[in-house]
Amino acid sequence: MTAPFDTPAMTPRETLTAALPPRIAGLTELAFNLSWSWNSGARELFASIDSARWHTLCHNPITLLQTTAAARLHQLAEDTDFLARYDRAMEWLVAERSDALTWFARGYPHARGQTIAYFCAEFGFHNSVPIYSGGLGVLAGDHCKAASDLGVPLVGVGIFYRDGYFDQEIRPDGWQEDAPDSFALSSIPITQVVDAHGEPVVVTVRTFDRDVRIRAWRLDVGRVPIYLLDSDLPDNHEDDRPLLSKLYAGGPATRLRQEWLLGVGGVRLLRALDIEPAAWHANEGHAGFMMTERVAELTRAGHTATNAIRAVRDTTVFTTHTPVPAGHDHFDVRDVDACASSDWAGSGLSTDTLLALGAHPEAPGRFHMTALCLRLSRRVNGVSEPHGHVSRALCAPLWPGRAPTTVPVRHVTNGVHLATWMAQPMIHLLTEELGDNWGHHRTADLWERVLDVDEMKLWRTHRHLKNILHTMVRERARHGFAQHDLDASQLAGSGVLLDPDVLTIGFARRFASYKRANLLLRDVDRLRALVTNSDRPVQLVFSGKAHPADIPGKTMLQDVYQYTRDPSFQGRIVFLEDYGMHLAHLLVQGVDLWLNLPRVPLEASGTSGMKAALNGVPQLSTLDGWWVEAYDGTNGWAIEPELDDETGAATADRAFELLEQDIVPRYYTRNADHLPMHWVPVMKHAIRVAGSRFTARRMVEQYAREYYVPSVFGDDAPDDPPTL
Repeated sequence: MTAPFDTPAMTPRETLTAALPPRIAGLTELAFNLSWSWNSGARELFASIDSARWHTLCHNPITLLQTTAAARLHQLAEDTDFLARYDRAMEWLVAERSDALTWFARGYPHARGQTIAYFCAEFGFHNSVPIYSGGLGVLAGDHCKAASDLGVPLVGVGIFYRDGYFDQEIRPDGWQEDAPDSFALSSIPITQVVDAHGEPVVVTVRTFDRDVRIRAWRLDVGRVPIYLLDSDLPDNHEDDRPLLSKLYAGGPATRLRQEWLLGVGGVRLLRALDIEPAAWHANEGHAGFMMTERVAELTRAGHTATNAIRAVRDTTVFTTHTPVPAGHDHFDVRDVDACASSDWAGSGLSTDTLLALGAHPEAPGRFHMTALCLRLSRRVNGVSEPHGHVSRALCAPLWPGRAPTTVPVRHVTNGVHLATWMAQPMIHLLTEELGDNWGHHRTADLWERVLDVDEMKLWRTHRHLKNILHTMVRERARHGFAQHDLDASQLAGSGVLLDPDVLTIGFARRFASYKRANLLLRDVDRLRALVTNSDRPVQLVFSGKAHPADIPGKTMLQDVYQYTRDPSFQGRIVFLEDYGMHLAHLLVQGVDLWLNLPRVPLEASGTSGMKAALNGVPQLSTLDGWWVEAYDGTNGWAIEPELDDETGAATADRAFELLEQDIVPRYYTRNADHLPMHWVPVMKHAIRVAGSRFTARRMVEQYAREYYVPSVFGDDAPDDPPTL
C-alpha cells in the first residue's frame, strides 16, 4: 500500500511532508531543492530507499517518495544507518543555504546584500524539470548551480513551460514525430509564489491591447531561487492562457509574446517581491525586453530617455550564444509596435523610441533583439574565444565605420558544472587519488596530478561506466519492444547488439544542419569497413532532437537513422530516442570517444565535449568553439579549419584518416593486462584540461569579477554604445 497523496486542500509539498514519518520529514525539503542532484550523499540517500525504482524513475526523488509504501517509509525512519546518512544530508542542506563562508562572500564582502538578476528563456537543471530544449538551457542551469556553489547572489527568471519541449518518437522510416511532453505538476520541485496572506502573487502585462495576468512558481537550486512565469490563469483570455506553456512553439507571433512577457513580466515580478537587483544579466537576446521595461520604469519616474538608457546600460550584462545571423531573433516592427505600444503608453516614451532601440542597419523593417541588447548593455560577451571574434564581426554594423576587432564584445568561455556532469565513480576515483575537496580547486598543479592517477583504476572506472551505458541501452530497447513502441526491425538500431568491448563513438546534440551528424555517412563503404572490421570494430551511437520546425534537421536525422536498419553495418550504428539530460549523462560518461564535426565557425562553444572530457572521454572535433582553446595535442584529436570546405568532404576524409591511422589502433593496442596503454594517457589529459579550465566554477568566477561586480559598483572602463 502506498502513502496517501490525495488531499486536495494541500500543496504537493505539504502532502508529501504529511505522508512522511516525522523523523524523516526533512526529505521533502531535500527533494524540493535541486542541490540534491549534485550532492553524492543526498543522491545515495534517495537511491537507498529503493534502488531499482530510483533508476526507473530517472532519479526523481519526489515521485520516488510519493510512490513508496508507507511501511517502507516507517522502516527507514527506524533504520540507524539510513538515519545517520539522512542527518548528514540535512546538515549539508542547512549549510548549502548559508552564504557566509562562500567564495563570493570572502572575496566581495562589500557586495553582500546585492542581487544579480539572471534572465533566460530556458533552464536545464535536471531531467525531472523538462523546461529546456538543449545547450542554452543546460548552460543556464550549470551557471546557476555554480553561482550557488560560489555564493554569487543570483536570482533566476524564466518561463514555466507546462507542456515542456517535446517527446521524440522515431517512426520506422526514421522520421521524427514530435509528441507532447506532459508532466505532472506534483512531480516537480516547484512552489507557487504567494504573498503574506497566502494569495498568489500576480503581475499584469498589457500586450496587443489585452491585459495578461502572470503568476510565478519558485524553484530552488541550492542558494539560487528561480522564478518561472505562468500565464495559465482562468481570468486571462483563452488565447493568452497557453502563451507561456510550450517551449519555442507557435512561430514568431508566439515567440514575440513569450519574450515580451518574460522581459516585462519578469521585471514586474521581481518588483512585486521587493527584489531590487543591482545588476541584470540577459542570457541570449530572448530576454531583451527586460531592459526596455527598466528604461520605461525610469522614464515613468521622471528621468529623461537618455539618462534612463544610460542607467540601464551601466547595470546590464548581455551574453550572446549565436554565431550566425539567422539565429538572432528579429520581429516585424509592426508586430512589436502592436505588442508593446499599449503597455508603453504611460511611460513617457514613444514606441518610435522603442523601435529605434531594436533597429539594425542590415534588417530594415525588423526589430532585432540582439541590437536591442547591445544598445542597452554595457558589458557584452560571447561564449568562447573564437565566438568572441565571430560576434564582433556580426555586431560590427551597429558601429559603422569601425573595424570589427574594435567592437566592444568580449568573451567568457562556457564551462560545465563538474558535480553534475562528472560521474560519481570518477569523482570517487579522483577523491581517492587527489584527496578530499579537490573539486573546489582550480589550480593547474592539482589538475596536473591527474596524470599520476593509477592507469588501471582509471580504465576500470571507465569500463564500469561503459557497462552502465550498455545496460541502460538494452533495458530501454527491451521496454520499448514490450510496450510496442519498437517493432522487431528497429531493435538492432536501438542498441541491443552493442558490445562493451568495442570502441564506442558518441555523437549526441541537437540535429541542426551545421552540426553535420551525417558527415561520416557520406562515404558509406569506408564507414562500413571501419565499423565491421573483425579485429578492431567501431560502434557509433547517435542521439539528439531536431527542432520541430527544422525540416533539414529532421531530414538529416532520418538519413542517420536509415543506417541503423542496414544489416550490412551489423547493428553497430545506433540511434537512441528522446535525448535529454538523463541520457546525456550516460552518454558523456559511457562512450569511449566524443565526435563533434560542426562547420567552422558555426559552433559557439560545444559544452557536450567538456562534459565528456571530465569523464575521461577524449574528443575528435573540428577546431571550433571551446576546442580551439582546449586542444593541445594530448587530450584528443582536431581537424584543421583549412580542411573545412562547404561540402565537408575534406573534413570527413580527415576524420576517417585519424580514426583509421591513430584512434582505432591506439584504442586496441593493449598490454599483457589488457590495458590500452596509449589510450589511457589521452583520457588523463582530457580530464586535466577540462577540469582546470572548462568548469562552470571558472566561468561564474569570471562573470562575477569582470561583469557582475563592475555592474554593481561601476568601473572606469569607457562606455562605448552602438549608434542609436
